Amino acid sequence: MRKPEVKDVDTFIITVDHHQNETWQGKIVWGDEHRSERFRSMLEMLRLMEQVRAKSAEALDSEKGIV
Repeated sequence: MRKPEVKDVDTFIITVDHHQNETWQGKIVWGDEHRSERFRSMLEMLRLMEQVRAKSAEALDSEKGIV
């Protein structure tokens, strides 16, 4: 059985619906996972992206045998 490939690049599609109070509101879509989530601020958007990036880095380290 073939192992799924672990990627070291994440793709996001970001749609900004509008901006209010000096920040963005919109939707972020994960390119590979067909998952989407709405965000209410740029900080929230960045946190969502960082969570995905951290999971990808963890999976990549585990694939390489790094603990």
